Amino acid sequence: MELLLDDLLASYPGERRGETAGRVIGRVEYDSRHADGGTLFFCLPGARADGHDFAPAAYQAGCRAFVAERVLPLPADAVQVIVPDAREALADLSARFYGDPAKELTIIGVTGTKGKTTTALYLSGILSACGVPCAYIGTNGVVIGGEHFETVNSTPESRELHRFFRMMRDRGFTHVAMEVSSQALDHARVKGIPFNTVIFTNLTEDHVSPTEHATFEEYRDAKRKLFRDYGAKHVIANADDPYTPYMTESVRDRTVTYGIDAPADYTASGIGRFRDETCLGVEFDCAARGTRTHVRLRQPGRFSAYNGLAAIAAADCLGIPPEQAAEAAAKLSVRGRMEMVEAIPGITFIIDYAHNGVSLQSALTELRAYDPARLVCVFGCIGGRTYHRRRELAEAASSLADFTVITSDNPDFEDPEDIIEDVLQYFDRSKLYVTIPDREEAVRFAVRTAKKGDIVLFAGKGHENYQIVRGAKVPFSERDVLIDEAAKELAMA
Repeated sequence: MELLLDDLLASYPGERRGETAGRVIGRVEYDSRHADGGTLFFCLPGARADGHDFAPAAYQAGCRAFVAERVLPLPADAVQVIVPDAREALADLSARFYGDPAKELTIIGVTGTKGKTTTALYLSGILSACGVPCAYIGTNGVVIGGEHFETVNSTPESRELHRFFRMMRDRGFTHVAMEVSSQALDHARVKGIPFNTVIFTNLTEDHVSPTEHATFEEYRDAKRKLFRDYGAKHVIANADDPYTPYMTESVRDRTVTYGIDAPADYTASGIGRFRDETCLGVEFDCAARGTRTHVRLRQPGRFSAYNGLAAIAAADCLGIPPEQAAEAAAKLSVRGRMEMVEAIPGITFIIDYAHNGVSLQSALTELRAYDPARLVCVFGCIGGRTYHRRRELAEAASSLADFTVITSDNPDFEDPEDIIEDVLQYFDRSKLYVTIPDREEAVRFAVRTAKKGDIVLFAGKGHENYQIVRGAKVPFSERDVLIDEAAKELAMA
């Protein structure tokens, strides 16, 4: 794809320095390592580094067109477009560069502290199964039909978003369900995106740190922007969450609610559990618009009922009735989110992204309700940060699991054995446990020693297909290791 720089910048505000006539742009970029002679380079300020400092490197790579928030010390043959906000400019000009593909899509945005991934994937799966080609963007990457693309952030940078939107349209997709993070809303990644439908799952204390949000109020208000600033046709919100009135204050006339406890437009009642040889889940009756539909999901827990309700409500707003949505949802599973891996009859293996104390306690508490012969938990702690989680995870596992395997989870520059020793300070050593620093061997051990009736939870990695070791992403698929070891066990039986 190529455009004349003058055409790309036509009527766009900003101070221009240098000669733009005749310059051809073949890509927009904000990483100097990927710059070349056909690049329009955006100098993005960040928490850890400032893109303005990398403009000379982009120039050395051949780039001669720059968008910046201040004048750059570059030779006179470099075109500079000075703008108030480089991130907003990246969003605006990326959309232009790719031909405004977002305007040709029905875009559903999902935000909240928990449930974004599952809700977005449920909705994408429901729509696709019902004949509406729907892609997905979020923590689990980008899924366009049978193709999967890895991403760094739950909501990618605006340039990536518009590139993927263009890809979706070119491949015949009409809808996309995407997670919208607070960082994306604060940093203009979704600026100008015409959301048709937006969903609020819930809000709890999270993402407050020196590199994220300074306060909970700042985090909360970033989320609120999705409902206040984007003019979505449909607003779907959790009636049971205390922050829903605040989030939807400006859009109450077009808000549809779902819930379990409070009165809502879509409600779940008669919530129950089911379990078979290798799988377990939740079922309930969904009441909406005077009809009642039985829903059965291959995921456990009350939280799964909330996610399923949100997806069913959104699907209904988009033309798929609850009965049809429920039939599709019954066949879905979500990679890395209470994902059932059917590997050995009589044993339930689950891969989940639970990587803090609250989420692990919630997962183990829910799984305990399925009355396993033993509840086995495999978990580790991330190296180099979030030290408080080590205590939380240790206390959750030792209080709720019958047997625990303590291992690694992205140790990075810390020694895995040192992390495990730190965890053991808070672990109730009167409980049964073993330490296996190598995560692959820990997974294989858990599979080999699992017994009929056990529920085995592999917590922390979820959808991730790598381990971070000494700053590098080392390929690692917990699911593949699990299935491989299970196959060996079945062959020996």
